Amino acid sequence: MQTSPAVEVTGLVKRYGEKTAVDGLDLTVERGAVTAVLGPNGAGKTTTIETCEGYRRPDAGTVRVLGLDPIADARELRPRVGVMLQSGGVYAGARAVEMLRHTAKLHADPLDVDALVERLGLGSCGRTAYRRLSGGQQQRLALAMAVVGRPELVFLDEPTAGLDPQARRATWDLVRDLKRDGVTVIVTTHYMDEAEELADRVAIIDHGRVIASGSPAELRGSGGESSVHFEAPAGLDLATLRKLLPDGVAAVETGPGHYRVEARLEPEVLSAINEWCALAGAAPERLTARLRSLEDVFLDLTGRDLRS
Repeated sequence: MQTSPAVEVTGLVKRYGEKTAVDGLDLTVERGAVTAVLGPNGAGKTTTIETCEGYRRPDAGTVRVLGLDPIADARELRPRVGVMLQSGGVYAGARAVEMLRHTAKLHADPLDVDALVERLGLGSCGRTAYRRLSGGQQQRLALAMAVVGRPELVFLDEPTAGLDPQARRATWDLVRDLKRDGVTVIVTTHYMDEAEELADRVAIIDHGRVIASGSPAELRGSGGESSVHFEAPAGLDLATLRKLLPDGVAAVETGPGHYRVEARLEPEVLSAINEWCALAGAAPERLTARLRSLEDVFLDLTGRDLRS
Protein backbone atom coordinates (compact mmCIF):
# COMPACT_ATOMS: atom_id res chain seq x y z
CA MET A 1 0.00 0.00 0.00
CA GLN A 2 1.35 3.41 -1.01
CA THR A 3 1.92 5.76 1.92
CA SER A 4 3.85 8.55 0.22
CA PRO A 5 1.92 11.73 -0.70
CA ALA A 6 0.02 11.78 -3.98
CA VAL A 7 1.68 15.10 -4.80
CA GLU A 8 4.79 16.54 -3.19
CA VAL A 9 6.13 19.91 -4.32
CA THR A 10 9.25 21.32 -2.71
CA GLY A 11 10.79 24.74 -3.38
CA LEU A 12 9.06 25.12 -6.74
CA VAL A 13 10.16 28.12 -8.78
CA LYS A 14 8.75 29.04 -12.18
CA ARG A 15 9.62 32.22 -14.06
CA TYR A 16 8.29 33.79 -17.25
CA GLY A 17 11.00 36.18 -18.37
CA GLU A 18 11.57 38.60 -15.52
CA LYS A 19 8.33 37.65 -13.77
CA THR A 20 8.44 35.01 -11.03
CA ALA A 21 5.08 33.26 -11.06
CA VAL A 22 5.94 30.66 -8.42
CA ASP A 23 8.50 31.54 -5.77
CA GLY A 24 9.76 28.62 -3.68
CA LEU A 25 6.37 26.98 -3.20
CA ASP A 26 5.86 23.89 -1.01
CA LEU A 27 2.71 21.76 -1.30
CA THR A 28 1.81 18.28 -0.09
CA VAL A 29 -1.36 16.45 -1.14
CA GLU A 30 -2.21 13.27 0.74
CA ARG A 31 -3.58 10.22 -1.04
CA GLY A 32 -7.30 9.64 -1.04
CA ALA A 33 -8.18 13.18 0.01
CA VAL A 34 -9.91 16.06 -1.75
CA THR A 35 -7.63 19.09 -1.74
CA ALA A 36 -8.81 22.51 -2.88
CA VAL A 37 -6.16 24.89 -4.21
CA LEU A 38 -7.31 28.49 -3.94
CA GLY A 39 -5.77 31.77 -4.96
CA PRO A 40 -6.53 35.12 -6.58
CA ASN A 41 -5.77 35.71 -10.24
CA GLY A 42 -2.03 35.87 -10.84
CA ALA A 43 -1.16 34.18 -7.54
CA GLY A 44 0.69 31.26 -9.15
CA LYS A 45 -2.07 28.69 -8.67
CA THR A 46 -2.50 27.70 -12.31
CA THR A 47 1.25 27.53 -12.97
CA THR A 48 1.70 25.27 -9.94
CA ILE A 49 -1.03 22.88 -11.06
CA GLU A 50 0.18 22.82 -14.67
CA THR A 51 3.66 21.96 -13.43
CA CYS A 52 2.22 19.06 -11.43
CA GLU A 53 0.36 17.93 -14.55
CA GLY A 54 3.61 17.93 -16.52
CA TYR A 55 2.71 20.80 -18.84
CA ARG A 56 5.41 23.13 -17.48
CA ARG A 57 9.00 22.45 -16.47
CA PRO A 58 10.17 23.87 -13.12
CA ASP A 59 13.03 26.37 -13.09
CA ALA A 60 13.95 25.13 -9.60
CA GLY A 61 12.62 22.77 -6.97
CA THR A 62 11.16 19.29 -7.22
CA VAL A 63 7.73 17.96 -8.13
CA ARG A 64 6.63 14.38 -7.53
CA VAL A 65 3.25 13.02 -8.57
CA LEU A 66 2.41 9.51 -7.34
CA GLY A 67 6.12 9.32 -6.55
CA LEU A 68 7.17 10.09 -10.13
CA ASP A 69 8.50 13.04 -12.11
CA PRO A 70 5.55 14.41 -14.14
CA ILE A 71 7.80 15.17 -17.13
CA ALA A 72 10.45 12.42 -17.12
CA ASP A 73 7.88 9.75 -16.19
CA ALA A 74 4.98 11.12 -18.23
CA ARG A 75 4.30 7.85 -20.08
CA GLU A 76 3.98 5.93 -16.83
CA LEU A 77 1.87 8.62 -15.16
CA ARG A 78 -0.54 9.35 -18.00
CA PRO A 79 -2.81 6.30 -17.49
CA ARG A 80 -2.94 6.95 -13.72
CA VAL A 81 -3.82 10.65 -13.75
CA GLY A 82 -6.96 12.41 -15.00
CA VAL A 83 -6.85 16.07 -15.98
CA MET A 84 -9.85 18.32 -16.52
CA LEU A 85 -8.92 21.41 -18.53
CA GLN A 86 -11.07 24.54 -18.72
CA SER A 87 -10.70 24.48 -22.50
CA GLY A 88 -11.89 20.88 -22.53
CA GLY A 89 -9.06 19.47 -24.68
CA VAL A 90 -11.57 18.27 -27.29
CA TYR A 91 -11.51 18.68 -31.07
CA ALA A 92 -14.07 21.33 -32.02
CA GLY A 93 -15.80 19.06 -34.52
CA ALA A 94 -15.80 15.91 -32.38
CA ARG A 95 -19.15 14.53 -31.27
CA ALA A 96 -19.46 14.68 -27.52
CA VAL A 97 -20.21 11.12 -26.46
CA GLU A 98 -18.17 9.60 -29.28
CA MET A 99 -15.16 11.48 -27.94
CA LEU A 100 -15.89 10.18 -24.45
CA ARG A 101 -16.13 6.60 -25.75
CA HIS A 102 -12.84 7.04 -27.60
CA THR A 103 -11.19 8.29 -24.39
CA ALA A 104 -12.58 5.32 -22.46
CA LYS A 105 -11.04 2.87 -24.97
CA LEU A 106 -7.60 4.28 -24.20
CA HIS A 107 -7.82 2.86 -20.66
CA ALA A 108 -7.65 -0.72 -19.43
CA ASP A 109 -10.58 -0.55 -17.01
CA PRO A 110 -12.76 2.48 -17.81
CA LEU A 111 -15.98 3.48 -16.12
CA ASP A 112 -19.25 2.55 -17.81
CA VAL A 113 -19.66 5.31 -20.38
CA ASP A 114 -23.46 5.12 -20.58
CA ALA A 115 -23.79 5.41 -16.80
CA LEU A 116 -21.42 8.36 -16.74
CA VAL A 117 -23.29 10.06 -19.59
CA GLU A 118 -26.58 9.65 -17.74
CA ARG A 119 -25.14 10.82 -14.45
CA LEU A 120 -23.74 14.04 -15.92
CA GLY A 121 -26.74 14.75 -18.14
CA LEU A 122 -24.89 14.38 -21.44
CA GLY A 123 -27.37 12.09 -23.17
CA SER A 124 -29.14 14.86 -25.07
CA CYS A 125 -25.92 16.08 -26.69
CA GLY A 126 -24.41 12.73 -27.64
CA ARG A 127 -24.07 13.43 -31.39
CA THR A 128 -23.62 17.19 -31.08
CA ALA A 129 -20.27 18.63 -32.16
CA TYR A 130 -18.20 19.94 -29.26
CA ARG A 131 -18.18 23.49 -30.61
CA ARG A 132 -21.99 23.52 -30.55
CA LEU A 133 -22.29 22.47 -26.91
CA SER A 134 -23.20 25.02 -24.28
CA GLY A 135 -20.51 26.09 -21.86
CA GLY A 136 -22.03 23.91 -19.14
CA GLN A 137 -22.17 20.88 -21.43
CA GLN A 138 -18.52 21.39 -22.38
CA GLN A 139 -17.62 21.53 -18.68
CA ARG A 140 -19.48 18.29 -17.94
CA LEU A 141 -17.89 16.53 -20.91
CA ALA A 142 -14.42 17.64 -19.79
CA LEU A 143 -15.15 16.27 -16.32
CA ALA A 144 -16.35 12.96 -17.76
CA MET A 145 -13.21 12.62 -19.88
CA ALA A 146 -11.02 13.29 -16.84
CA VAL A 147 -12.56 10.52 -14.71
CA VAL A 148 -13.64 7.86 -17.24
CA GLY A 149 -10.28 6.06 -17.05
CA ARG A 150 -10.55 5.44 -13.28
CA PRO A 151 -7.50 7.59 -12.40
CA GLU A 152 -5.67 7.32 -9.09
CA LEU A 153 -5.34 11.11 -9.08
CA VAL A 154 -7.51 13.66 -10.85
CA PHE A 155 -6.99 17.39 -11.34
CA LEU A 156 -10.25 19.32 -11.70
CA ASP A 157 -9.85 22.91 -12.92
CA GLU A 158 -12.92 25.01 -12.02
CA PRO A 159 -15.19 21.96 -12.45
CA THR A 160 -18.49 23.79 -11.84
CA ALA A 161 -17.81 27.07 -13.64
CA GLY A 162 -20.91 28.00 -15.63
CA LEU A 163 -22.99 25.08 -14.37
CA ASP A 164 -26.59 25.36 -13.22
CA PRO A 165 -27.41 24.27 -9.64
CA GLN A 166 -28.47 20.75 -10.65
CA ALA A 167 -25.30 20.10 -12.65
CA ARG A 168 -23.21 21.61 -9.87
CA ARG A 169 -24.70 19.21 -7.32
CA ALA A 170 -24.17 16.27 -9.67
CA THR A 171 -20.51 17.26 -9.99
CA TRP A 172 -20.13 17.50 -6.21
CA ASP A 173 -21.68 14.04 -5.80
CA LEU A 174 -19.25 12.63 -8.37
CA VAL A 175 -16.27 14.14 -6.51
CA ARG A 176 -17.52 12.58 -3.27
CA ASP A 177 -17.81 9.19 -4.99
CA LEU A 178 -14.27 9.51 -6.36
CA LYS A 179 -13.00 10.11 -2.83
CA ARG A 180 -15.04 7.16 -1.54
CA ASP A 181 -13.28 4.99 -4.14
CA GLY A 182 -9.88 6.14 -2.89
CA VAL A 183 -9.14 8.58 -5.70
CA THR A 184 -7.08 11.65 -4.83
CA VAL A 185 -8.80 14.80 -6.10
CA ILE A 186 -7.19 18.22 -6.52
CA VAL A 187 -9.73 20.97 -7.23
CA THR A 188 -8.97 24.54 -8.23
CA THR A 189 -11.97 26.78 -7.74
CA HIS A 190 -13.01 30.37 -7.15
CA TYR A 191 -16.12 29.20 -5.29
CA MET A 192 -15.39 29.23 -1.57
CA ASP A 193 -18.58 27.31 -0.74
CA GLU A 194 -17.43 24.57 -3.11
CA ALA A 195 -14.11 24.27 -1.31
CA GLU A 196 -15.86 24.17 2.07
CA GLU A 197 -18.32 21.55 0.85
CA LEU A 198 -15.85 19.18 -0.81
CA ALA A 199 -12.34 19.63 0.52
CA ASP A 200 -10.59 17.72 3.27
CA ARG A 201 -7.67 20.15 2.96
CA VAL A 202 -7.30 23.63 1.51
CA ALA A 203 -4.14 25.34 0.29
CA ILE A 204 -4.27 29.09 -0.34
CA ILE A 205 -1.64 30.39 -2.77
CA ASP A 206 -0.62 34.03 -3.18
CA HIS A 207 2.47 35.71 -4.60
CA GLY A 208 3.81 32.33 -5.69
CA ARG A 209 3.73 30.66 -2.27
CA VAL A 210 1.33 28.68 -0.09
CA ILE A 211 0.36 31.24 2.55
CA ALA A 212 -2.09 29.04 4.49
CA SER A 213 -3.16 25.41 4.55
CA GLY A 214 -5.31 23.14 6.64
CA SER A 215 -8.81 21.77 6.81
CA PRO A 216 -11.64 24.27 6.18
CA ALA A 217 -12.50 24.14 9.89
CA GLU A 218 -8.90 24.83 10.91
CA LEU A 219 -8.67 27.81 8.56
CA ARG A 220 -12.02 29.22 9.66
CA GLY A 221 -10.92 29.02 13.27
CA SER A 222 -7.50 30.56 12.68
CA GLY A 223 -8.62 34.15 13.12
CA GLY A 224 -11.77 34.16 15.20
CA GLU A 225 -14.78 31.91 15.61
CA SER A 226 -17.47 34.33 14.47
CA SER A 227 -18.24 37.87 13.43
CA VAL A 228 -21.00 40.43 13.85
CA HIS A 229 -22.31 42.25 10.78
CA PHE A 230 -24.51 45.34 10.76
CA GLU A 231 -25.38 48.46 8.81
CA ALA A 232 -24.99 52.08 9.91
CA PRO A 233 -24.18 55.42 8.24
CA ALA A 234 -21.10 55.16 6.02
CA GLY A 235 -17.73 56.51 7.09
CA LEU A 236 -18.18 56.44 10.86
CA ASP A 237 -15.05 56.67 13.02
CA LEU A 238 -13.87 53.09 13.53
CA ALA A 239 -11.17 54.16 16.00
CA THR A 240 -13.90 55.12 18.47
CA LEU A 241 -15.66 51.79 18.02
CA ARG A 242 -12.42 49.87 18.62
CA LYS A 243 -11.92 51.75 21.92
CA LEU A 244 -15.40 50.72 23.05
CA LEU A 245 -14.95 47.06 22.10
CA PRO A 246 -13.08 44.51 24.25
CA ASP A 247 -9.30 44.53 23.81
CA GLY A 248 -8.07 42.94 20.61
CA VAL A 249 -11.42 42.90 18.80
CA ALA A 250 -11.14 44.11 15.20
CA ALA A 251 -13.75 46.24 13.42
CA VAL A 252 -13.82 47.13 9.72
CA GLU A 253 -16.11 48.81 7.22
CA THR A 254 -16.39 46.19 4.50
CA GLY A 255 -18.32 48.52 2.18
CA PRO A 256 -20.09 51.88 2.49
CA GLY A 257 -22.30 51.55 5.55
CA HIS A 258 -21.53 47.85 6.07
CA TYR A 259 -19.54 46.96 9.17
CA ARG A 260 -17.99 43.78 10.57
CA VAL A 261 -16.78 43.15 14.12
CA GLU A 262 -14.59 40.06 14.56
CA ALA A 263 -16.10 38.70 17.76
CA ARG A 264 -18.99 36.67 19.11
CA LEU A 265 -22.24 38.52 19.68
CA GLU A 266 -21.86 38.88 23.44
CA PRO A 267 -23.39 41.58 25.69
CA GLU A 268 -20.27 43.76 25.84
CA VAL A 269 -19.90 43.64 22.05
CA LEU A 270 -23.55 44.54 21.44
CA SER A 271 -23.32 47.33 24.02
CA ALA A 272 -20.23 48.79 22.30
CA ILE A 273 -21.91 48.73 18.88
CA ASN A 274 -25.07 50.38 20.20
CA GLU A 275 -23.10 53.06 22.06
CA TRP A 276 -20.96 53.80 19.01
CA CYS A 277 -23.98 54.16 16.73
CA ALA A 278 -25.77 56.31 19.33
CA LEU A 279 -22.82 58.73 19.34
CA ALA A 280 -23.45 59.17 15.62
CA GLY A 281 -27.19 59.62 16.13
CA ALA A 282 -28.04 56.30 14.54
CA ALA A 283 -28.95 52.72 15.40
CA PRO A 284 -27.38 49.53 14.00
CA GLU A 285 -29.57 47.86 11.39
CA ARG A 286 -29.71 44.29 10.05
CA LEU A 287 -27.41 43.12 12.82
CA THR A 288 -26.48 39.46 12.40
CA ALA A 289 -23.86 37.10 13.80
CA ARG A 290 -22.31 34.32 11.77
CA LEU A 291 -19.43 31.91 11.82
CA ARG A 292 -16.30 32.99 10.02
CA SER A 293 -16.38 31.54 6.52
CA LEU A 294 -13.60 30.30 4.29
CA GLU A 295 -14.26 33.35 2.10
CA ASP A 296 -13.57 35.61 5.10
CA VAL A 297 -10.25 33.82 5.62
CA PHE A 298 -9.36 34.03 1.94
CA LEU A 299 -10.09 37.76 1.73
CA ASP A 300 -8.28 38.49 4.98
CA LEU A 301 -5.17 36.71 3.70
CA THR A 302 -5.15 37.86 0.07
CA GLY A 303 -6.80 41.28 0.36
CA ARG A 304 -10.14 42.67 -0.72
CA ASP A 305 -9.05 44.80 -3.65
CA LEU A 306 -9.72 43.63 -7.21
CA ARG A 307 -6.75 42.31 -9.18
CA SER A 308 -6.22 42.54 -12.90
